[in-house]
Amino acid sequence: MKTDQTAPQTIDAYIAGFPQAVQTILEEIRRTVRAAAPEAEETIRYQMPTFRLQGQNLVYFAAFKKHIGFYPAPIGIAEFAQALALYGAGKGTLKFLLNQPMPFDLINKLVKFRAQEIVAGEEVNL
Repeated sequence: MKTDQTAPQTIDAYIAGFPQAVQTILEEIRRTVRAAAPEAEETIRYQMPTFRLQGQNLVYFAAFKKHIGFYPAPIGIAEFAQALALYGAGKGTLKFLLNQPMPFDLINKLVKFRAQEIVAGEEVNL
């Protein structure tokens, strides 16, 4: 789905590479993450928009042809097992279909949970 072959250096550049409808969703995910963890820093890691907190990866997200991948890392996923049953695609990976409403409330809760894990020192990203 990405139109250019150059790896983006910023989240703005990443989002700009998608059709307008997908850009709108990506921007709303970005706003949701920012609101849930305002102290997190934006960056690009593994060619995906990434938010980092206290030097650790908080969450990643990426757009694909038919879905948005959201990666809150494996820690904490079990805490939301019932809510995530519809979106699970693998350990630490959620798949939000583009033809379905985005679960922004769930994203908000996951980001807050992950931020609490990091602040409490319960995870170290390698």
